[in-house]
Amino acid sequence: MIEAHVFDAWVRPSDRTLTAFGYLRILAGFAAPLFLFLAGVSVALACAARLRATGDSAAASGAVQRRGWQIFLYAFLFRIQAYMLNPEAIPRQLLRVDILNIMGPSIVAAAWMWKWAKSDRGRFSIFALAALAISVSSAWVRQTPLLAWMPDAVLNYFRPLPGRDTFNFFPWAAFVFAGGAIGVLIERTRASADDRRLNALLAVSGVALAAAAYAASYLPSPIPGTRFWTTSPAFFLVRLGLLVAVTGLAYFYQAIPPLTPAGRTRPMQRFGRSSLFVYWIHVELVYGAASWPIHGRLSLGQTAAGFVLFTLAMFALVVAKDWGKERWKKRKSGVRGPESGV
Repeated sequence: MIEAHVFDAWVRPSDRTLTAFGYLRILAGFAAPLFLFLAGVSVALACAARLRATGDSAAASGAVQRRGWQIFLYAFLFRIQAYMLNPEAIPRQLLRVDILNIMGPSIVAAAWMWKWAKSDRGRFSIFALAALAISVSSAWVRQTPLLAWMPDAVLNYFRPLPGRDTFNFFPWAAFVFAGGAIGVLIERTRASADDRRLNALLAVSGVALAAAAYAASYLPSPIPGTRFWTTSPAFFLVRLGLLVAVTGLAYFYQAIPPLTPAGRTRPMQRFGRSSLFVYWIHVELVYGAASWPIHGRLSLGQTAAGFVLFTLAMFALVVAKDWGKERWKKRKSGVRGPESGV
């Protein structure tokens, strides 16, 4: 996510034609699908955890739905912040559809579907079918005149308008539901041996799915109006397969003994648990006035160095945020630290 925005904002025009920049753009293209996919995984895990704690599926689903609505609200607060900090912003940008606008309602829908599917098999099936249905219907949604009556501010959630935004429910919401399906599988594996088998299967099957979808992309599409880089189910399945494979590989990465002392959180875990915080802070820093002097002015090598330094700075902010949060919790609960003599 940070790599995507840093290289997009800071690399000078002459270096954007380099082959290396093209590969970096391909890598950057996985940031948004991964963000949405992991949100879907979290829906399944969070609903199941709350169900075990309360025994009430409606309450479990409701709590996760409220989180989805919070994220949707954050999307507008984020736009208001960007508008106020940018003197050249125009009012229309307040209605821009960004990734949080898609993630929030998709989480709400996924949590609602989780409640009505009464078994893990049913939840996996309904999530998988929803992901496939959204992907397959994306080309139709972008062409049909049946949605022409909608105001632009609403229509932009369903299909891109000229000169408008990248994110729409079709096909981006499909990644949330696909993540929900994988989350159901992960939640079912309670024993470590089952975990290993499942994640090995995810790694292998993800690669196989991506390869098969890539091969299928060379065949004539049965869906009229499909465009590979936007509405093709093959492109969706290629990216989904790689995300599934990375999910499995991440499990085995976590099995490597940490370099930090026992019980300490790994850096990637910290970033993951603060993903919304990192998103909120870094976008304004990368694109906003704070870095204006280097917008579109750095070479590819200079941007790479800036990316490393900026990522370290963001990690330091995450550590500081976590430290402050723990201090606040201890103070609120009345726990006194060693300096008090306790």
